[in-house]
Amino acid sequence: MAKRLTTLEDLVDRQLLPGEGLADLARVATRYAVSVTEDMAQLMDGAPQTDPIAAQFLPTLNELETHRTEAADPIGDDAHSPVPGLVHRYPDRVLLKAASVCPVYCRFCFRREMVGPDRGQPLSEAALKRAVQYIAEQPEVCEVVVTGGDPLVMSSRRIAQISHLLAAVPHVQFVRWHTRVPVVAPDDVTPDRIAALRPRERNLAVYVAVHANHPREFTPAAQAALARLADSGVCLVGQTVLLRGVNDDRDVLVALMRAFVANRVKPYYLHHLDPAPGTSHFRVSLARGQELVRSLRGHVSGLCQPTYVVDIPGGGGKVNATPCDVARDEDGTVLIDRNGKRHRYEQSVGSAPTDSQKSKGE
Repeated sequence: MAKRLTTLEDLVDRQLLPGEGLADLARVATRYAVSVTEDMAQLMDGAPQTDPIAAQFLPTLNELETHRTEAADPIGDDAHSPVPGLVHRYPDRVLLKAASVCPVYCRFCFRREMVGPDRGQPLSEAALKRAVQYIAEQPEVCEVVVTGGDPLVMSSRRIAQISHLLAAVPHVQFVRWHTRVPVVAPDDVTPDRIAALRPRERNLAVYVAVHANHPREFTPAAQAALARLADSGVCLVGQTVLLRGVNDDRDVLVALMRAFVANRVKPYYLHHLDPAPGTSHFRVSLARGQELVRSLRGHVSGLCQPTYVVDIPGGGGKVNATPCDVARDEDGTVLIDRNGKRHRYEQSVGSAPTDSQKSKGE
C-alpha cells in the first residue's frame, strides 16, 4: 500500500500538527486509529478547523466529546449480522465486511470503534466461506456490498478470491465495492487490483462506490485512477458524507458533484452523518441538509443529483431525506420550483376504459 502517516509524531514531522499538546491528542489517537496517505497530506493547507481536507483526517480534541445520542454501532450492524462478517438488513442485499483496516481513518467514520490496525481481524478463510455459504442459502439476495474497513487495501489475490466465490452463487447478480482508495491512494488502483474485481467465471456486474467529500480530492492522480476503473468496464457511483466545515456549502457541493460526473462517477448517496462517538462537531442539521439538497436542484443537472439519506439509528435502515417538491393543500396539488416558489398544478386524469371499450379496441 501507499506510504502512510500513522502516528502523531509522523504528522508533526510533516508539519501537519503542532508539536505542543500531543499528550492530549494521544488520548484521541489511542481510542481512534490515525492514518493519512501522502496524497492527502500533500493536499492539506491549514489546520482541521480551517482546511476541509485536514478536517477529515487529522485528529482533534473534539473527538473526546461523546454526545448522549452517539453509539459505537450507530446504525445497528450487529443486530443484523447472522454470521461473522456479514450484515443482512435488507431482503435483496447483504454487506460483506471483508477488511478491518483502511488507507486513511476518517475522523467521522461510523465504524470507528471497529476498524483499525488493532481493531478486529480481516475475515478468515473459514468466516469468508461461511458468509458465502449463507449468501448461497438466501435466494432473494441479488447484491453483495463488499466493505470493511476498505476492501481495496486487500491484495489482488484476496479480491479475486472474493470475486470468484461470489460469482459462483447463481442468484448474485451484482457486486458493489465501497472504497476511498481511488481518491486517497490512487496509485494503489493497479491493473492487477482492477482485474481482480472482475470475475472470469461469468459477466457479473461490478460497481465501485467511491467515497469523496470535497472537490479538491479529485487530484490528477485520482482522476487517472478513476479513468482506469471506468475504462475497465467497472461501473462507478459516488458517495459523500455531509460534514460541517467540509462540504456544508452549496458551491462546494455543486463543484463536488460535477467533479464526480466529469470523472464518470454517478453521485449515488449524500449521507447525513451517522451518530458515531465523538463526531458531533461534524454534524449538520437535517433541515440544513435538505436546504442544501434543494439548492442543488437549480444549479446542477439530474446526473449530478445524489439521494440524501439518513440511516435510522439502531438498525432501521436508510430513509430518503431529500426534500419533496410536490405538496398538497386544501385547494389541491402544489409544485415547488428551485427558488422555492409555489405553483398551482391542475391535472385531468382520464378514467380507466370499460370492458366494452377494451373489447372495441378503444
